[in-house]
Amino acid sequence: MGAGSALAATPLDLPNLDALVDYRPKIPLRVYSSEGVLIGEFGQERREFIAIKDIPLIQKQALLAIEDSRFYEHGGVDFKGVARAVIADLTGGLKQGASTITMQVARDFFLTKDKLFSRKLTEVMLAYKIERTLTKDQILELYMNQVYLGQRAYGFSSAARIYFGKSLKDVTIAQAAMLAGLPQAPSTVNPVANPKRAQARQRLVLKRMRDLGYITEAQQKAAQVEDLHVRMEGQSYSAHAQFVAEMVRQAMVAQFKDEAYTRGISVTTTIVNAEQEAAYDAVRRNVLAYDQRHGYRGAEASITLPAEGVERQKLIEATLAQHPPSDKMLAAVATAVTPQSLRAQLSNGDEVVLAADGLRRASAALSPKAPAALKLKPGSVIRVQQDSKGRWAITQIPNVGAAFVALNNQTGAYRALVGGFDFGSSQFNHVTQAWRQPGSAMKPFIYSAALEKGFGPGSQINDAPLTLSGAETGGQPWTPQNDDDVYEGPITLRHALAMSKNVAAVRLLRAITPQYAHDFLPRFGLDPAKHPLNYTLALGTGSVTPLQMAGAYSVFANGGFQIAPYLIQKVVDARGAMLFEAKPAALAQESDRVLDARNAFVTTSMLHEVTVSGTAASTQKLGRPDLAGKTGTSSEAFDGWFAGFSGATTAVAWMGYDEPQSLGGREFGATLALPIWSDFMATALKGKPVYQMPQPAGVSQVGGDWVYDEFQGPAAAPAVDLDLLQRLKDMFGVKP
Repeated sequence: MGAGSALAATPLDLPNLDALVDYRPKIPLRVYSSEGVLIGEFGQERREFIAIKDIPLIQKQALLAIEDSRFYEHGGVDFKGVARAVIADLTGGLKQGASTITMQVARDFFLTKDKLFSRKLTEVMLAYKIERTLTKDQILELYMNQVYLGQRAYGFSSAARIYFGKSLKDVTIAQAAMLAGLPQAPSTVNPVANPKRAQARQRLVLKRMRDLGYITEAQQKAAQVEDLHVRMEGQSYSAHAQFVAEMVRQAMVAQFKDEAYTRGISVTTTIVNAEQEAAYDAVRRNVLAYDQRHGYRGAEASITLPAEGVERQKLIEATLAQHPPSDKMLAAVATAVTPQSLRAQLSNGDEVVLAADGLRRASAALSPKAPAALKLKPGSVIRVQQDSKGRWAITQIPNVGAAFVALNNQTGAYRALVGGFDFGSSQFNHVTQAWRQPGSAMKPFIYSAALEKGFGPGSQINDAPLTLSGAETGGQPWTPQNDDDVYEGPITLRHALAMSKNVAAVRLLRAITPQYAHDFLPRFGLDPAKHPLNYTLALGTGSVTPLQMAGAYSVFANGGFQIAPYLIQKVVDARGAMLFEAKPAALAQESDRVLDARNAFVTTSMLHEVTVSGTAASTQKLGRPDLAGKTGTSSEAFDGWFAGFSGATTAVAWMGYDEPQSLGGREFGATLALPIWSDFMATALKGKPVYQMPQPAGVSQVGGDWVYDEFQGPAAAPAVDLDLLQRLKDMFGVKP
């Protein structure tokens, strides 16, 4: 009887192999854009299963060359290697593993890694049992999907994506060799944790591949000098959609509990990748522009630097670990500071030097006379950013909040969502969670209500100073004011809305009554309980979320229907079985109408005027005749808004501090939120045909503007109430 047969016959209480035969790896929850771009991943193990037939030959050869070159020849155990390992164990320490791939599968699935003779014997016996139960390809498939390869990556497919940002089928010889070298010491010898040691291991793999004839000498040399393009953060997604991914994670955990992280659920969202990137860039760019307008605030933190040496380096590294990057904005510790120059160290140990233009933003903080709270000095934790030409400049992470959301106003599908400036700094999703005053962005709903009372865009209203008595307000007398303190006298409603005239809006609300306007709000999905039942309703002193505003403006955009925003398009499990698929309700069911089509059409025409001649006229740079929307600035400029739409896209941008405070005396919705909206729309509308809302029946142009047919002529004037005379006097500026 041979040695192999004797070992195979040894009676041991071996576990059954159900875990191998019915292999069910812990595959994380993955979130994708509508086009299949990965935007998020959740789970302790980053893993994705790949069939052996889909693993490229070069990757299999690289692995076998370094781990088990006789894999397809032996019966599960390499006896010469095992003998050396047993002798080493008996004489003082298992210094030579000699484990075949089959033995490693046995250990990884069923055993500990304790260096004991008994464990080694069981490993050998299990290897034989596995070889009798599974084919060689099945064993190799298990190993290449199960093995840990560092950076929470399990399996070669996941590792290729995490380290190189590509599919396993696309790896080069050099990258395949790098991956093949990882199983030996995945946590400490990988290209992120220790690039030099990982490269040394890779070169050993390449040498073995050359020795075995898998590659030529020329291929070996080329691979040794190839730039691997390692993603040094160890994880990167093709889209900046962390807030979206978190929304999906919460929904999946609510549905599947802890299994959401292990059963390989894949969620396809409605997010459009190009539009998501445009939204992210627009928010970041314009929040930074606002922050730059309002001055440098000083260091993020400050430490006392020890003298040169190991302690100093450890303190810098520990400090910077508490200040992770915000996209390309990197934390650094200042090591030398003068009014003209600054040296700082990055987390990777590199030193950067800033001077002249790179320090211009922080010039006040470098002055010898700078206040202590502002002054930069050695030990200050700052932010730096490199431009396209490699030049470093000082910057800072803004402390202002922001939000952006875009919906398909026909279906309710999210197209883009950015819940804040930096998800890493704060996971608070301003799109769905921030209840803020809408300011003048509320006015279109008042104007829409007025259309049902017989007013039209051409109706005249007096833009003149107004004081409401205590009897009318139910409290103290109130004198609303226009933001610019300019009053134009009698003007049309169209012009009043375009120029966001506060006094005109209050007069209009007075004419239709606050109660009527308040009762009108649910048509747009707005919660009346969140809005005051008084004259300040016209100035937006209630509370809304950006998502709520996007839904409300969509009622105008789609011709009079409420939409139900939805984010998840479909959910499938690891085997591709459909667990859920969204079926959005179709519009244009008249029974579902919440707003007269004529109202949506006429209000849209007024919102279009806002973008042509009003507070949002800067949108004309987009060169589109089909834009409509409204700026909004709340009291004391605590909030800046723009809500608008074009074609099938409704989008809302907002900016404000989490702890409400003024954004600045010269800041308005037009300077804060509108630039975000415009930058996004430049991408979202590119190449799309101009949309013209169809004119519904029952509305005609009279005197150059739109009027409901039933309100044409004196016989169809709005109903008269007992207070009409006083209101008419106020409208036309006649003193009683």
